[in-house]
Amino acid sequence: MSSQSTLADDDLFGEAAAEMREEVESHLDDARASLPDPADVWEVEADNVLGVLNSLKSALDVGDAEAHLRQAKKTFIVGQRAEAFDDPDSLEEEIDAIEELLASVDDAEALVGDLTGTVPQLRSQLQEAAAGEADDADGDADD
Repeated sequence: MSSQSTLADDDLFGEAAAEMREEVESHLDDARASLPDPADVWEVEADNVLGVLNSLKSALDVGDAEAHLRQAKKTFIVGQRAEAFDDPDSLEEEIDAIEELLASVDDAEALVGDLTGTVPQLRSQLQEAAAGEADDADGDADD
């Protein structure tokens, strides 16, 4: 009876391992699907630089990708510790690749955010400088 129990346990473990792998892969697929569309990041219609930056910032929204990646990682860690995966390295590589891509998108979003704050300020400073030059030129003409 114990050998039958062991066979049943092995079957159940194998089934559970397959389900865990499917769950990890499903969450990774969902994370990829939540990533920004490359066309939206590259092609922008706007009247000025600030419009371009705001459009780009919106396009860089990763949606639920981070939540899906987190779920994939949680399931992967449990499966890995239980030694449930035949090829854990391939799953780990996929997780790492998506994690790196999300980090790149986050970096880009931060840079765009910085520029979104800096460009209007720079424009104002340049306008003030140009107005100052115009005032100096008027003063020189009066002399």
